[in-house]
Order: sequence, then structure tokens, then C-alpha cells
Amino acid sequence: MLRSSTRSLRANTLVATRGLADLVVPPRSNPVITYGPGGRSSVSGHVATVLGCSGQLGRYLVSKLAKQGTQVVVPFRDEDEVRHLRPMGDLGAIVPMGWDIRDSDKIAECVRHSDVVYNLVGREYETKNFTFNDVNVLGAQRIAEICQAESVSRLIHVSHLNASPDSASAFYRSKAAGEEVVKKAFPSATIVRPGPFFGHEDKLLNSMAVYPILWMLNNAETRIRPVHIQDIAQALSNLMTGPDSTTLNLPGPAVHTYESLLDLVSSVTYNAPSFAPTIPKSIMLAVAKAAQLVWWPLISPDEVERRYMNDVGTDAKGEKWSGDWEKVGVVPEEVENLAIAFLRRYRTAYVPEEIFSSKSANYTRPVTIPASRRTTAQSELGNYT
Repeated sequence: MLRSSTRSLRANTLVATRGLADLVVPPRSNPVITYGPGGRSSVSGHVATVLGCSGQLGRYLVSKLAKQGTQVVVPFRDEDEVRHLRPMGDLGAIVPMGWDIRDSDKIAECVRHSDVVYNLVGREYETKNFTFNDVNVLGAQRIAEICQAESVSRLIHVSHLNASPDSASAFYRSKAAGEEVVKKAFPSATIVRPGPFFGHEDKLLNSMAVYPILWMLNNAETRIRPVHIQDIAQALSNLMTGPDSTTLNLPGPAVHTYESLLDLVSSVTYNAPSFAPTIPKSIMLAVAKAAQLVWWPLISPDEVERRYMNDVGTDAKGEKWSGDWEKVGVVPEEVENLAIAFLRRYRTAYVPEEIFSSKSANYTRPVTIPASRRTTAQSELGNYT
């Protein structure tokens, strides 16, 4: 009986057939054949290398690509840096490989079998081993030249919204120089210029919640266009089959000042607004220079300069500028709609009664358990916070 049932199931099974829509031939690589209904356990036929995958943006991009059935090469300098990326794809979808931005042979091995290469490598501060020029210019040039030599179909280079050769910031100048060398070495490269990120591991909202005094520079009047990191990752994922030889500006949907974001952090965390003073620029630069003597990254002098610089598109004419989001098929989210997910952990769970009404209290809202769900002990205690 069981054998006959198995035969009938096999007889009724539909055999999937492939059509011309499942075959894509990139201009400079092997044919891409799609298999499966789509999703994590399918095969998109694409192989993507994400350089800089261990960074904040890299983990979200790897997740987006792997969910489409794309095989993702994740280069690493320390194997522990990419362990969290392995579960993001099906078996064999995540391929870790060792690399060094100064080693051309290792870079070539990482991109040789890929039809899409994402360069997310960047450095916002200098160290004794890497300067801005080493990473953002020479490293980007080396990657682009090797991708061109290995016949990679598509190179997507991530820069910064404020990249400019005339900027007062060495970081922004190096990003602009990196764009130029990439275009020269790989003419069909796509340049992506995102605004400052916000998200779970960001250096914006989390830093404001812990060190508000560092964001009071320039009287907290600096204007920026923050963008959700998930929106940038989705845009980069969509660019796998998007336009070539173009520069895409992806600012946040609204203009914010540091002051407005500090107020947002205060309201979401139920903390009283910070009364930290505004540190003069000369003093902050001296403190930042002294901070370079320790071996862990602290605020750098160049970062202090950037705290006084408005983002592109934050003036009166640029407030209605939406960037190139339509070209990547993404509608960016407002920071107000998502801030609670990133800042809830900074709320205090308990506030003593004697300071609950004081000016410095953390204004938590009591949670009342419905009477129908209370136990005897809970009914005696009443409300909980």
C-alpha cells in the first residue's frame, strides 16, 4: 500500500522546466542560470564578492544577497570576523576566504569567480598601519584594476555622500580621490554615495545616547541626512542587475540637525535632555590629537572637522532633493519611525520613588498588567515598571 502511494505521488509530481528567462549572460562573465522558486534555498546563478563584509554595512548586504540564493564570497583578515555571516545563507552559499588589501594575488583569488564585486572597504580614521590614502585611494584602485583584469562584469564601489576633492576633511577628500581612480581603472563601475548610517550598530544614535557632549560641537547645528542602513543594503542588492557607469547619491529622506537628533534620542529613551556644554573647536581638536596616543580608536581630529560640516543637500534648495533612490527601487525610511528599535536598550528599567519626579529622573512609563492575567501575588503588588 505504501509503495503504491509513493508511486502515485511520483507520477503526480510536476517536472519544473527552465525557460529563457532563467538564463542571463553578463557581458564579461559566464552565463548565469537561475534555479528554484526564489529565496534562500534557491540558486540565483550569481556569485558576489563583498569586500569589507565584516563591517556594519557588509553584514546586512551579505544577508540580502544570500536570501536571494546568491553565492557570496566573504573575504576576511581574521576568521572570527565572519563567523556570524555563515548562517545567513544556505549550505555552501557563504564562502569565506582570507585576503589582504595590500596583496594583489589574494584579491584576485577572491574576485576571480564572481560576476559582481562590492567594495565596501573604507576607513574613517587613520592608524599606524593604514592611512586614508592607503585604504580609500590605493586600496580602491588596486581592487578596481584587478576586477578589470579578471573580467568581472560589475563593480559597485561605495563612497560617501560628502566626497569632494575640495573638502576640509581628509576623509572626504580621500573618498573623492578613490572615486576617480576607480572610474579610471574600471570605467563601467557604479559609484554609490550614501549618507550617514543609522541602525543597531551605528555610530550616530548609539553614540548620542552615551556621549551626547561629543555631538554638541558647532552648537549642535550641523545638518545631516541620516539613512537607514537596511535601505542602503537593499539598494546595493538591487544594483546587482541595475545601471552601470553611473554615480548614485543616496541621502536620507529628511534633513536633521544634531540638536533634533539629540532631542529624538532623549524622547525615545525617556532621559532628560543633556545639559552638556559646547566645547570650543580648538579645545576639541587638542583633545582629539591627544586621544591618538592610545591604541584603541577614539575621536580623531578629522572627525572633529566633520562634525562642523553640513551634508550635501541640507541647504534650503537641497531639502527637497531626494537623491537617486528611484533608480534603485527603494523608498528610504525616516529615522523617527525606527529609532525605538535601536534606542530602547538605553532606557532604565527601575527608578527609585524618591527621584522619580526629580529633574534628572529617567521618565519610565509604568506597565499595568490586566486584572484577568494577574496572579494573587501580582494583584497584591499592583503595577510594574
